[in-house]
Amino acid sequence: MIGIRRMIEAQVLGLTGMALKEIDFERPKGEPGLFGPQSAIWQVHGDFTSMLCGGISALLLQMLHPLALAGVWDHSRFREDILGRLRRTSQFISATTFATTPDAERLIAKVQGIHQRIAGVDKDGTPYQASDPALLTWVHVAECSRFMASHLRYKRTVVSPERQEDYFRESAEIARRLGARDIPQTPQEVADYLEAMRPRLRCDERTREVAQVLLSTRLPGRMSQPVGRVMMNAGIDLLPEWAQEMLGLSLTPLQRRTTRLMVHGVARVLRASVRNGAWHCAMRRMTEA
Repeated sequence: MIGIRRMIEAQVLGLTGMALKEIDFERPKGEPGLFGPQSAIWQVHGDFTSMLCGGISALLLQMLHPLALAGVWDHSRFREDILGRLRRTSQFISATTFATTPDAERLIAKVQGIHQRIAGVDKDGTPYQASDPALLTWVHVAECSRFMASHLRYKRTVVSPERQEDYFRESAEIARRLGARDIPQTPQEVADYLEAMRPRLRCDERTREVAQVLLSTRLPGRMSQPVGRVMMNAGIDLLPEWAQEMLGLSLTPLQRRTTRLMVHGVARVLRASVRNGAWHCAMRRMTEA
């Protein structure tokens, strides 16, 4: 059983930023990072299953913004290296959440530098720059709203309105440091923001191609394939209904029920198997100080 657990853990960690082995989450002892273990963001971001489902949903939602889509289309190798992109995104989220303050600030500065180099015009001739505060706010809200939606469905340790507000306020600090402005910081503000953004969103052939590349991604390892399909369906299921309609993605009621039951089952296995994720290492950094 130990061998099976370790095999599952190795496959899981191979999908995350832990595979890059660039951050030491266990040292120096006692350093809480930007938020610390009592924060809501540690609770929400500490669960692999709900974060993967939420992350898939976030990417689908983000790509409905034409300027966010243009940045990915023009400046990334998403077709050839979608798993690499997912690992790098995972590394940024885990480092800014769980790593020491110097490491978190280093990753933020690194991403800011990358954003400064990403600029162009979208297919309609509208100029964009990844460092645009309004665009950064969209990417942030699309991401964190899906993380919270997934957490509420599949983990549920941060459920009260007050703790949800803690989460949105804490995660907004990362977005603010990246350059975002006018960031919604309560569940209602997030919902209002998403509703207000709807007229600016669109789905075209590029959006559908990026979505297809993401949803057809084959995870490494034979055992991962059926789990990956379930996670992709869960990501679709977590989208607002209007976003599902825009993307032309939907599940039948039976598919929704089956997907949710299967994700809960997968989550039990993964939570029992993964003992060296970023959250686990950061907790050891704090408890063994």
